Amino acid sequence: MTTATFGAGCFWQVEAAFRNVEGVLSTRVGYAGGSVADPSYEDVCTGRTGHAEVSEVTYDENAISYEELLDVFWAVHDPTTLNRQGWDVGSQYRSAILYHNVKQKEVAEASKEKLQAQGRFKRDIVTEIAAASNFYPAEDYHQQYLEKRGLATWKIPG
Repeated sequence: MTTATFGAGCFWQVEAAFRNVEGVLSTRVGYAGGSVADPSYEDVCTGRTGHAEVSEVTYDENAISYEELLDVFWAVHDPTTLNRQGWDVGSQYRSAILYHNVKQKEVAEASKEKLQAQGRFKRDIVTEIAAASNFYPAEDYHQQYLEKRGLATWKIPG
């Protein structure tokens, strides 16, 4: 089992997308990248804690590669908008890859460079690539939020 952590706007849709990927063993949503210990959703929403809403993905490396997880990450959001995804605005909605080891860092950087060079996006990719730090699980009602409401039907494009 290996862990990957991604920020791509509101964590509900991102978690739902990863839960539908073969080889993903579990997901949970939470907050990472900030300076406040154990923040609440309300704290993070102020934009003053420095945290991003993230999805932590536990996966089986024998069934899916980190590169394939990155493909999902790039597909589920717009990595060219700084601190914004759709109607959600603020640093807590930033595009971020939080790596857990040097290999993940190298793969993430190469993936970002490759995607930028392909010209798929008209603007530059602004995705932050940073070391994973403390992960604080979000409140229970945020976990599998869309599934609990029968709305987790979102599929990866392509």
